[in-house]
Amino acid sequence: MKFRAALGLSLAASLALVSCAGSGGPRRTLDPVANPSEVIATELAFARAAREDGQWTAFRKFAANDAQIFGRSGAFEAAPWLGKQQDPAQSVSWQPLAVWSSCDGTLAVTQFAFTDPNDGTSGLGHTVWQRQRGGEYRWVFDFGWPTGDAASQPEMISAKVAECGGEGTVPAGAADLRRSADGTLGWTYAFAADGTRNFTVWTAAPGGTMERVIDISIPPAPAAIERP
Repeated sequence: MKFRAALGLSLAASLALVSCAGSGGPRRTLDPVANPSEVIATELAFARAAREDGQWTAFRKFAANDAQIFGRSGAFEAAPWLGKQQDPAQSVSWQPLAVWSSCDGTLAVTQFAFTDPNDGTSGLGHTVWQRQRGGEYRWVFDFGWPTGDAASQPEMISAKVAECGGEGTVPAGAADLRRSADGTLGWTYAFAADGTRNFTVWTAAPGGTMERVIDISIPPAPAAIERP
């Protein structure tokens, strides 16, 4: 799983980095349209809350009711575990690198880079964000893994929106996809017997197909890197 904290960039400056045709500024909306900048704004607010209010306090605040964490032993319900955690004195820092959104904006996936100031560990991770009834985004799936090297900051946060106009054909072997309301973005995960974790994301592409945009296979990590 990931351990994250606040970014040095201001919210306004970071949002200016988002490059996506047709995406407006951050807003609360129930309209069925993609708004990657709002997802990034939520990601940054999450990071700021971790710094100001406490790491696990922020995780609880921004989690959906059915949120899951993809830990080294597989996916588990976040709420019971987070309820037992004490905020560390120093949170881990992270920054968003990219976001993929469904056409209707009901589901999005972010990629982030993190650094743990306590031991210097750096890595990457992903968060699945789901738009709630009130219009706000909350995370429903979260994980990260150590890479050994800190990711460089991109000049622009990559933002991609799935092809609009209909639900894409489900790829072979991906019948368990968890999809957006319009079916244009889907994700799935798997936990192998040897502890390998897999995470895959598809988005609708022209021609009524689903394009694989994220396909990660993460070998087991030392217990010292991930909790629980």
